[in-house]
Amino acid sequence: MLYIILIIIISVILLLLSLFLSNKNADKEKLTIYECGFMMITKVGNPFSIKFFIVAILFLVFDLEIVLLLPWSVSIFNFGSIYSHYIMLIFLLILILSLAYEWFKGGLEWD
Repeated sequence: MLYIILIIIISVILLLLSLFLSNKNADKEKLTIYECGFMMITKVGNPFSIKFFIVAILFLVFDLEIVLLLPWSVSIFNFGSIYSHYIMLIFLLILILSLAYEWFKGGLEWD
């Protein structure tokens, strides 16, 4: 309990220090966007395509799949039981079904 109170006190002290020591008087020149010395041609808030984010999330999901499959495949020879095979089979089945769902919904196509 003492550690929790100590953590809360340190957090509040650091928060108050950052509020008091921060520079709140930034001028307009400091708030403008600087890009290689040139003035911006287009608006700053141009939105990205949602397809970019979907592909990035899919990459992360299937990249994490590899992170989970590699240690399992290396250790299956030493500690392999039928229970671990069933768990990995269910895991792979869920991933294959999710990939098929994305494929049929058109989430992997660039138009």
